[in-house]
Amino acid sequence: MMKITKERARNLNQPLSLINFCTDLNTWMFSPRDKSELPFNTEVIANEIEECKTMTALRMEGNTLGADAAEVIAEALQKHPEFQRAHWSDMFTGRLKTEIPPALKHLGKAIIAAGAGLVELDLSDNAFGPTGVDGLIELLKSPSCYTLKELKLNNNGLGIGGGKILSQCLLDCHKSSCAAGKPLALRVFISGRNRLENDGATALAAAFKAIGTLEEITMPQNGINPPGISALADAIAHNKGLKRLNLNDNTFTVAGAKSIAKVLPHVQKLEVLNFGDCLVRTDGAKVLASAIADSHTSLREVNFSGNEISKPGATAIADAMENKVNLELLDLDSNQLGEDGVEEVKGTMEAINKSDKLGSLSGDEGTDDEDEEEGDVHGEEVEAKEDEDGDAVDDPELQVKGKAISPEKQSVSAKDFLAFPSPTKLIQLGTGRAAALKQELGSDCSDVDKAVQTFIKVSSVVTPVDTKTKEAACDCTDKLFEDLLLDSTEGGASLFANSLLVNMGVLKGEDKKFRPPSSIVGPLTVLEYAVKQPYFPKQSREILSAFITKPHPLLDKSGPARHNLLQTLFKF
Repeated sequence: MMKITKERARNLNQPLSLINFCTDLNTWMFSPRDKSELPFNTEVIANEIEECKTMTALRMEGNTLGADAAEVIAEALQKHPEFQRAHWSDMFTGRLKTEIPPALKHLGKAIIAAGAGLVELDLSDNAFGPTGVDGLIELLKSPSCYTLKELKLNNNGLGIGGGKILSQCLLDCHKSSCAAGKPLALRVFISGRNRLENDGATALAAAFKAIGTLEEITMPQNGINPPGISALADAIAHNKGLKRLNLNDNTFTVAGAKSIAKVLPHVQKLEVLNFGDCLVRTDGAKVLASAIADSHTSLREVNFSGNEISKPGATAIADAMENKVNLELLDLDSNQLGEDGVEEVKGTMEAINKSDKLGSLSGDEGTDDEDEEEGDVHGEEVEAKEDEDGDAVDDPELQVKGKAISPEKQSVSAKDFLAFPSPTKLIQLGTGRAAALKQELGSDCSDVDKAVQTFIKVSSVVTPVDTKTKEAACDCTDKLFEDLLLDSTEGGASLFANSLLVNMGVLKGEDKKFRPPSSIVGPLTVLEYAVKQPYFPKQSREILSAFITKPHPLLDKSGPARHNLLQTLFKF
């Protein structure tokens, strides 16, 4: 590992970060700058890149790259025809959207001028919107992208417009590459959290259909409804080598589920199927379970969590796992199984000798009568109007008038929530939720580990887009931590930070039976609020900052939640 020293970078110009060169990987890395480090001269960095004999990858995530700096780096980059991988996620922090397209154009032209053949392009977590895609058009249509295998544009705010531009670029690249006898064979496409909606998804589906070589399609949180799901399903049928399909947090309804189920027989190599939070519901679950029941033996991970699925749908999915010899995880959490349904699903998995592959069902939301029809092809919820007075009936013999009486919902206690946490239960605890939780904890409120464990349960039900649940969790966090951290010593601050890291699964604790949460997006989201509060110890912030920056599987898949927390921590 070779490092540029401060002595070699005295004449400061553009504020970039510490740069390292991994000789084993032929990769230049601009790592996020530690506050103790000085910014480095862009020209020094460019000279090092230019003088490097072999550079196949350039890593610039966690920076704030302006157009001028990009132009200087681009001049050095064009000396490397062997260049293949652009790891450029989160490299425009704090930049105006108008600054980003020129920077991307400089870098793209350099790749083209070098005659390089890109294999991977990762621009995730750069919020450049449709405007930013304009800076990529020339590159994506060029021969340098005929070799492209992985395209990662996660959390860029592309919108419908950006999705359409991107689709046309891919179609043009595929057409020209075929004419050149080098057909574009894209394998990985990742574009989550981009609000592509139906029109953007439909446009991209046309590109997927033409390319036909995709092994991974990851498009969570894009506001796609059944018409868009149907278009994607048609494209999926033409990508027979597909191994990973992630459409988490879009809206299927039974109509979208039927569209996907129809094409699943065409993709027998599937290993990961993620339809969590897609409003599949019971009928949709049955249809999809039937489509994979007697096939798809390569499946490793199947996610149907948060889909309002009741017992019949969940047991159908569990039954469909019998021939999945490679199964590692079946996630059916946060559905509406009820106690009987939970036991039946567990029994089904035990009967097929896969009980250890079933994920936690602690977030189950209980049974719910599914009286509403689900056949709306546009995925819109049918809202039943609840009139207080009964409607008059024309037939005097059958006429009934009066007031409808609805049974009161059973109240939720803090004990209920802590036993099986869910967003609904946290809200139902009401405005006194924090006091109720503290009362349930009793003397354990002053126990750091117990208080932190309660915080994890509270924050784990939070998603970044659910502001109501987030506000409730933040209120509980204030009440849990204020008294706990009052006048805390340095030792107490260290113990507190250590407990947070252990209970999130980032550090190993002494309890060998402890099972870390499957996701820490919620805890990181609420911590981003908590670290700004006066009660949060300075030393605890510093310890968190040191560990949250390090690579870890749970942190790596937490994306923007981790990034937002780090940005907040770096302000102190």
